[in-house]
Amino acid sequence: MFEWIFVPAAYLIGSISSAIITCRLMGLPDPREQGSGNPGATNVMRFGGKKAAAITLFGDLLKGLIPVYGAHLIGVSVDILVATGIAAFIGHLYPVFFGFKGGKGVATSIGVLLGFSWLLGLTFITTWMVIYKVGKISSLSALCASILSPVYAWYITGDVKIIAASAVMMAFLLWRHKSNIQRLVNGDEK
Repeated sequence: MFEWIFVPAAYLIGSISSAIITCRLMGLPDPREQGSGNPGATNVMRFGGKKAAAITLFGDLLKGLIPVYGAHLIGVSVDILVATGIAAFIGHLYPVFFGFKGGKGVATSIGVLLGFSWLLGLTFITTWMVIYKVGKISSLSALCASILSPVYAWYITGDVKIIAASAVMMAFLLWRHKSNIQRLVNGDEK
């Protein structure tokens, strides 16, 4: 019964906005009012530079990794592990501390996948990097890696619940990137 505490705790950790906190600490404008308005690393890079973006990215990744890896270390059931990962991810997308208006979830999903399996997270990162090297479009890289993540989860873990969690995060990532997808189709994505 105690292990269910990981789920709400993960949501609250996911609700901490690395972008907003990083920008405040570095004296930068609120990322929700700059560029794309998205509180994520890519938008922070546009106006805050690489250092602020790297800190944001690392913070967003950790808030997916820490709860899941912590739950994994305690030895919770796969059900709780998956629920913890989804809760951290949902916390990033819909943060209770910031009016339920969060980022798109790429870095946090990477952290969750790393918590499920280091190899699973690393395949997502590798896919993102290869696609970015070729196309130089961050959203395209994230979308391709996300679409492949359930396949990777099937191949690496073979666990139906982790595959399902990867698919749920993929669906949310596709939904959150719908404007990017439209710009990609139109050839307007930066």
